[in-house]
Amino acid sequence: QVQLVESGGGLVQPGGSLRLSCATSGFTLEDYAIGWFRQVPGKEREGVACISSRDGSIYYPDSLKGRFTISRDDAKNMVYLLINSLNAEDTGVYYCAAKAGLFIDTAREMCIADAISPMGYWGQGTQVTIAS
Repeated sequence: QVQLVESGGGLVQPGGSLRLSCATSGFTLEDYAIGWFRQVPGKEREGVACISSRDGSIYYPDSLKGRFTISRDDAKNMVYLLINSLNAEDTGVYYCAAKAGLFIDTAREMCIADAISPMGYWGQGTQVTIAS
């Protein structure tokens, strides 16, 4: 059974940092493209950081470059997202997603929420709230 379980969310002050974790099971992580997405009420789910399994390339939206860092530890079946210089606009539910590399050509494609389904998997999400 495929599972992705996010953790590490919470209440953080502006300017702080946060590392989110995604524990995966039920599939071979190294064969999957992975991504982090976030969603705020009233807005579509957006990709914030993604890694291709084909060449290890990484994609970040231009607006988030420099503050977000995605990483993976295939041996531990873990995916991470480090966020620095947090601000109120980072508030939202953060989701981890995975899709077999066979179906994803690029890291940028992985960061398109609509591309995850079918054949992809989502975690349940973890809430991140930025407030003083």
